[in-house]
Amino acid sequence: MRPVINRCAPCSLDLMLSQAASEGIVFNSWQIRLCFRSWLAGMLSVLLGLVPSASSNISTSRPNILLLMADDLGIGDIGCYGNNTMRTPNIDRLAEDGVKLTQHISAASLCTPSRAAFLTGRYPVRSGMVSSIGYRVLQWTGASGGLPTNETTFAKILKEKGYATGLIGKWHLGLNCESASDHCHHPLHHGFDHFYGMPFSLMGDCAHWELSEKRVNLEQKLNFLFQVLALVALTLVAGKLTHLIPVSWTPVIWSALWAVLLLAGSYFVGALIVHADCLLMRNHTITEQPMRFQKTTPLILQEVASFLKRNKHGPFLLFVSFLHVHIPLITMENFLGKSLHGLYGDNVEEMDWMVGQILDTLDMEGLTNSTLIYFTSDHGGSLENQLGRTQYGGWNGIYKGGKGMGGWEGGIRVPGIFRWPGVLPAGQVIGEPTSLMDVFPTVVQLAGGEVPQDRVIDGQDLLPLLLGTAQHSDHEFLMHYCEGFLHAARWHQRDKGTTWKVHFVTPVFQPEGAGACYGRKVCPCFGEKVLHHDPPLLFDLSRDPSETHVLTPASEPVFYQVMERVQRAVREHQRTLSPVPLQLDRLGNIWRPWLQPCCGPFPLCWCLREDGPQ
Repeated sequence: MRPVINRCAPCSLDLMLSQAASEGIVFNSWQIRLCFRSWLAGMLSVLLGLVPSASSNISTSRPNILLLMADDLGIGDIGCYGNNTMRTPNIDRLAEDGVKLTQHISAASLCTPSRAAFLTGRYPVRSGMVSSIGYRVLQWTGASGGLPTNETTFAKILKEKGYATGLIGKWHLGLNCESASDHCHHPLHHGFDHFYGMPFSLMGDCAHWELSEKRVNLEQKLNFLFQVLALVALTLVAGKLTHLIPVSWTPVIWSALWAVLLLAGSYFVGALIVHADCLLMRNHTITEQPMRFQKTTPLILQEVASFLKRNKHGPFLLFVSFLHVHIPLITMENFLGKSLHGLYGDNVEEMDWMVGQILDTLDMEGLTNSTLIYFTSDHGGSLENQLGRTQYGGWNGIYKGGKGMGGWEGGIRVPGIFRWPGVLPAGQVIGEPTSLMDVFPTVVQLAGGEVPQDRVIDGQDLLPLLLGTAQHSDHEFLMHYCEGFLHAARWHQRDKGTTWKVHFVTPVFQPEGAGACYGRKVCPCFGEKVLHHDPPLLFDLSRDPSETHVLTPASEPVFYQVMERVQRAVREHQRTLSPVPLQLDRLGNIWRPWLQPCCGPFPLCWCLREDGPQ
C-alpha cells in the first residue's frame, strides 16, 4: 500500500507535489486544498509582510469538540503508555489514530483545582480554587465555595460562538452560594447549555466503603464528643446524687440530650453523606437522590448518545467527565473479575469500553471526521487507596508519587491524546511539556473565539505542536502547586533539549522508605510532614523521568545556573498573581444545611424522577 500523508508544512506545495511524483505518495483532495491554502497564505505573507498563524494550516470549518476526562486514572494504566496487562483497546486506538503527548501535565494533583485550571486555562491559585489550611478539594455539595462566576471557561466562549455545549458526568466545582437553589457555581452558569451528572464527586462514602474520605473521620469525631458529654452527664449525676456538686438538673439533662444526639449523629452520618453528596442532576433538577449506582454507567452513555444525536449538525462541545476510576469503583457485573488487576482493573476496562461506545456513536452519526477528540485524566492515580495488600488506586508507571503529592511526576503527569482524522497526523508522539490548561486556548481558537485579554491565561495553543508546524512547546516554565503553596517548577531549556525539574518542597512519605503517605488519605502540602529543601532538589527529566537521581553542584556543572534561572522565573510568575478569595478554605468549604440540594423537604432528600435503562 502506498503511504498517505496526513499533514503538510506551510509553503511546501511544490515540495509536496515533487514528493508525490517521486515516491508514489497519495494525497486526498482535502489535503491538496489544505496545502494550497497554506502555500497561498505563505505567498501573501511574503508580499504583505505578514506572519501566518498556525491556524491558517487547518480547515476553516469549526470542528466538533469532544473532551474525555477520567478521574484518578494513572498514566501507567493505559496500554499505549506502556501497560501490557490492562486491556484499553479503545483508548489505544485514539493514540494510534492521533497524537499522543508524553509530557502532559495537570495543574494540580487533586481534582477540584486541576479541573478549575482545565476549564479556565489558568493556574487554580489565580481563581482561588485552592486552600491554605488543608481543604484541598470541595468537601460537600452543600458548601458555598466553587468556581467564581467571574472566571471565563472555554465553554462560555464556545457558547458565544454558536456551539452547543454540554457536560456529562462529574463537576465538583461547587453548586450554591447563598441558598439551596441559587446554583451560582452550576455548570449552566459557566457556559454549558446542558448538564447531566454529579454536581459533586463519586467517593468511597457513597457506597459506605472502608476507604472513606469523610465518614470515618466524622464518626470518630462525633463518637469522641459523645463520650466527653456522656462523661460530663454521668459526673454531674453522680455529683448531684452524692451532694458533692451543687448543680441543678438542667445541665445534666442538656448534656445527656446532646450526648444522645451526638451518638445518633455518628450512627446516621454515613446515610447523611450518601443523600447529601451522591446525587444526579439534569440541568437544575435533581433526578436521583441518592444514586442507583448500577444504573449510572448506562445512564451516562445514554445521555452522551442523546447529546451527540441532537447536535450532530454541530458545531458542539461535549465534555464527558467520567466517574471512573474513582473509588468505590462502581463496576457493572459483566466487567467484574475480568481484569488482571482486581476491582480497579475491572473499572478501568469498563471505562475503556465506555470510550468505545462513544466512538461507535460518533461513527454511526457520521461525526468521526468532523470531531476533535481529547482524552486525559484530571491527575495521577492514588497510591494511598489501599487496603491490606489490595490496591484500589491507579498505577503511575515509572513516575514517582501519585495523587495529592505536590509536584512529583506521578501525581501530575497524565495521558494526553488528540485525534482529528485527516487533520492531525496519526501515530504521532510528542515529548514536549504541555498542560491540561492548554486545552483552553486550543479549543477557543479552533472555534473562532478569542482568548481573553483581561486576565492572565497560562495555557498555550497546542495546534502548532499537534500539526507539526512547531518543534517545541510554548511552555518554557511550568509551576507545580500544592494548595496555594509552590512545591516545584520545571524549565524546558529548548536550545539544549533538556527539561529540568526543581523541587522546593516535598511531602514526607510514611512509613520511612515508602513511596506514598500511607496511613493518611493524601500527603500534606505544609507543616511538619513536608520537607523544605535548601538547596532545592534538582532533576533532569530528560534523562531521569522517574526523579530518582538528585543532581548536586558536584554532579551537575550547570547546577547554579539552572537554579538561578528557575528561581528568577518563579519570582516573575509570582509577580503576576493577585490576591483572591480562597474558595476551598474553611468558610467556603463546610457543610451548610441551607445550601444542601434536596429534592424533598430537608432532610428527607429522596427521589427517583427518571427511569433510565433497564
